[in-house]
Amino acid sequence: MSRHALTYLAALLAVGVLDYLWLRVIAVDWYQGGMAHLLAPRPNLWAAAAFYLLYPVGLVVFAVLPSGGDWGRALALGALFGLFAYGTYDLTNLAVMRDWPLGLTFIDMAWGTFVSAAGAAAGALALRSLRVL
Repeated sequence: MSRHALTYLAALLAVGVLDYLWLRVIAVDWYQGGMAHLLAPRPNLWAAAAFYLLYPVGLVVFAVLPSGGDWGRALALGALFGLFAYGTYDLTNLAVMRDWPLGLTFIDMAWGTFVSAAGAAAGALALRSLRVL
């Protein structure tokens, strides 16, 4: 398997595990309380799978590879990538959707910044360790 594929898998695993814990354990009540009236009865699993497969590609391309394996730089670039990506989603929803919760916008943007930074750092650590081998 190529270094880039393993780097992608590290970012995917980090984002997937952290987001699962966030959405199913830590923040489930915040999302239910803030937007239960907007949620579908069941999530669209195809759309969710597409996001979780695509988002780490963005982290690798825009944060991990430009960092050259420097996890601190990847962390910073990943944080910015997450802030912009989640900010685009949340602020657009705030601008055009009725009853989109302001507080949840800030929580979700902070989460996106954190989880993206962690995913990029994981990818950079994987890339660096693969160079040593």
